[in-house]
Amino acid sequence: MTKHVTHDLRIEPTSDELARQDFMSNMRTYVLHDLANGMRSLYDKKVEPAFKRKKKRAPKDGVEVHKALKDETYFKFYSSMRCNTQEMVFRSVIPTVERNQQELKTKAKAFSKSTRKAKGTLNIPKGFVVPRSVSALDVHLMPGNYDTEYGKDDVVQGAIYDNGISVFSMGFFGDRLDDIGRSIAMFIKTRYPKFNPERILDMGCTVGHNTLPWAEAFPDAETHGIDAGAPVVRYAHGRAQAEGTTVHFHQGDAEDPGFEDESFDLIFSSMFLHEVSPKGIPKVFKHAHRLLKPGGLMLHMELPPNSDLPAYERFYLDWDSYYNKEPFYKSFRDSDLVAVCREAGFKKKDFVQFVVPSIQGAGVKTVKVAARAGKSKADSDTGRFRKGVTWFCFGAWK
Repeated sequence: MTKHVTHDLRIEPTSDELARQDFMSNMRTYVLHDLANGMRSLYDKKVEPAFKRKKKRAPKDGVEVHKALKDETYFKFYSSMRCNTQEMVFRSVIPTVERNQQELKTKAKAFSKSTRKAKGTLNIPKGFVVPRSVSALDVHLMPGNYDTEYGKDDVVQGAIYDNGISVFSMGFFGDRLDDIGRSIAMFIKTRYPKFNPERILDMGCTVGHNTLPWAEAFPDAETHGIDAGAPVVRYAHGRAQAEGTTVHFHQGDAEDPGFEDESFDLIFSSMFLHEVSPKGIPKVFKHAHRLLKPGGLMLHMELPPNSDLPAYERFYLDWDSYYNKEPFYKSFRDSDLVAVCREAGFKKKDFVQFVVPSIQGAGVKTVKVAARAGKSKADSDTGRFRKGVTWFCFGAWK
């Protein structure tokens, strides 16, 4: 649909629609770079000095930074622009998706049934109830979230997400939107050359963009993806089949995923945990521990925890929790990751944490060098859409 979507479920926008999508991608660049830099300058030159004069100290955390900034006109303008831009990203792709709704469904169904390129499967259980934490929200301000269906075998939300993220990510996720999965899979394969998982599970897989790299990195493994939204896993399955990568997709809840005990060697997620409620997080981790074989690895990609960052960076990354329909974002980033893993049954000594360079931005060689060095401390570039972006991940061995 946009110049970033290249697989066989792409749909062609009109010239006006493409122009709008390109405009929105550039608008996001302006908001996240120019306006964000201006807000940081305002904080450094005015807001923080005023806070220090009044409190005789610097702000201790992101909450204090947020409180000090939120009455500033510039902050209100930045937040308004960012919210409107986020909504307009999805509005820029929805007309094309709606116009091609039937064609998308037909294509996805045809690819799902075909085994010419790949032999993946799709499991949509009857009577599955979408968790309230999903159905009650339009996460990322995406209309309909991951789960809304407009008819039998519907894939609309998958297409909106895939094409919307193409615009949203400004090229940082690569042509297949798989940079996070590709970068981390290569990092793990390089760092642990003897680790050869036979069965892999991606929790919260959405359209499978970061699932496929694991199947490609470990082609002999049986790879599965699970997500609560039926439209996104239908789309994910068609997408994977079209790209010739065998993955088994399931509609399901990571808080109660099923599957047999000790049936996976690697459990992965990407930008998923911050969308899980605080009550659900312990369940996800306990099931991950249950599902892993001895010697298996649980690994989650997220934005870095607040404990790793200075006060302003905490505020900046927590913005989404207040204004981007991601209410669990901050509570997760405030959590003690070692403690969360330990409470699920993992041992403290088996905890791992890495900062992984982006293949898209830094290249294969840099990722491999980083894997051997094993940097684990996040910085101001970690997870931020700008030159030098790196991805944070953590987890534990069983």
